[in-house]
Amino acid sequence: MSEKKNGYIYYEYKEKTEKEEIVKTAFSSFFHWVSGIVAVLFVIFLVIMLFFRPVTVSGPSMEPTLHNGDRLFVYSFLYEPENGDVIVARSPDGTDMPVIKRVIAKEGQVVEVDYENGTVTVDGVVLEENYISGMSKVPQNEIEYPYTVPENHIFVMGDYRDESRDSRHKTFGCIDENTVAGKAVFRFYPFSSMTEV
Repeated sequence: MSEKKNGYIYYEYKEKTEKEEIVKTAFSSFFHWVSGIVAVLFVIFLVIMLFFRPVTVSGPSMEPTLHNGDRLFVYSFLYEPENGDVIVARSPDGTDMPVIKRVIAKEGQVVEVDYENGTVTVDGVVLEENYISGMSKVPQNEIEYPYTVPENHIFVMGDYRDESRDSRHKTFGCIDENTVAGKAVFRFYPFSSMTEV
């Protein structure tokens, strides 16, 4: 609304009511809050994509720790395998298929397997393996013990020892460290079984 006085046009501005000001402030706060959440989620997504990769377990060789169809996040950034880690690597048998196994020994370490007592010994120390599911069946085409792990390689086994094709087999052998994709760190599916690995 305007009014003409002394040749000038004066405009009348209606002051914002207190209610309008509250609504505007609330909307602005909500917008900033949502923007912050979106930004945080985006950063989390980038971190996951840069440092982690999803993989799916295939087969029973890691039971009872992992099951067929489980989905995991694998940490790969500057990762170096350590004894006891569950790792994902390229199969050393020439198929180039990814495999999920547990690191038993690293280069230079000496491995022995006792099927009668169901134990694995590394450098003279019997491993405490409360995660395995039986080890009584001697695999065909097995390596000879004591076995020294070659340079730049790791000796791996599945947790379901009687159903795992791993470094005990001559046709599988040890895994070249350069083919290790990373360490399995978290099972995110099925949702009912989400846990650290």
